[in-house]
Amino acid sequence: MRLDPRIQPEDTSAAELQEFFYPIHYQIGMALEDALRGGVLTRKQSAILWMIRSAGEDGRRMRRKDIVRSMQSWFEVTNSGLNKAIRGMARPPLSLVELTEDPRSAREKLISLTPKGEQFLAAMAGRGEVFLHDIVQHLPAEVIRGGIESLRDTFPEACFVLVLSIAERDGRKQVYSQESQCFSAALSCGLCRQVSTSRL
Repeated sequence: MRLDPRIQPEDTSAAELQEFFYPIHYQIGMALEDALRGGVLTRKQSAILWMIRSAGEDGRRMRRKDIVRSMQSWFEVTNSGLNKAIRGMARPPLSLVELTEDPRSAREKLISLTPKGEQFLAAMAGRGEVFLHDIVQHLPAEVIRGGIESLRDTFPEACFVLVLSIAERDGRKQVYSQESQCFSAALSCGLCRQVSTSRL
């Protein structure tokens, strides 16, 4: 349901969350992305690698069509734009992924990490940990743990609502499961799978 922007809701929690979260997105979220990219990848390329790590088979491979669905639920990107990002990582000098035929369907492609890609992704995760450690090291451990647990409890439901909102915005007749449709499922390492897709 969309709210009439002329009607001010009595509950101001959404407005408070926006005022709190929006600066964090730019001051911390995008800075974290820059740390992960390491000055080598585009934002979309780093997101693809992280998606494979978090939601792919054995953290090493993922079907191209699943990558496309997830990426297009998060970024405004075309199929050709995604192909360019993937092939850029497949070609030298990067050579981080390889494209092979999906044994389950000759028309589908698998995007798999190369040994160099696995090494790059491990270093990428390490850079992210260092970046976040520099931020949280001065905070009490119980505050950090409490924040993680709170997000873990509420994030799946928020992702579910996001999926429905995206579908409504785009006028889609079908909503895919969180694993393929919602990029947040990859970022949360499967937390969104806790929300039953039977609700869709």
